[in-house]
Amino acid sequence: MMTAEALVLRPKKIRRVAWACAVGLVVVFTVVGLLLGNTPTGVIFRTSDQIAMILLGFLLAGGVLLLTRPRVTADASGVDVRNVVTSHHFDWNDVLSVSFPDGAAWARLELPDDEYISVMAVQAVDRDYAVSSVRALRELHKAARN
Repeated sequence: MMTAEALVLRPKKIRRVAWACAVGLVVVFTVVGLLLGNTPTGVIFRTSDQIAMILLGFLLAGGVLLLTRPRVTADASGVDVRNVVTSHHFDWNDVLSVSFPDGAAWARLELPDDEYISVMAVQAVDRDYAVSSVRALRELHKAARN
């Protein structure tokens, strides 16, 4: 259970890029779907083909918007990590450290037995935000382990 002082982290740049791409996909597939009826090639496209093309644009946009899903919620008791598809909860006692290896795309939580979980909400492309996010997670981790 999260307290009122929970730290919530979400990626910044990828959210803007994903939304722009999703809108672009919907617009392009809608325009193509509407123009399918008038082709000089002799191919006959029905209304169902046009609707399917538009729906395909919405499906692809939905897939791109999955990239906006990552989030980390942390407080004194533990951390919840939600990536694109999976979600995990860890008590701070189960986390060895919060790291951001050189060249990595995102931060990670180091776990026992040489395991780790990627923290996709803290991405290298967010630069200063990523640095402050890792520092905040490390502070919570340090406070909980003492």
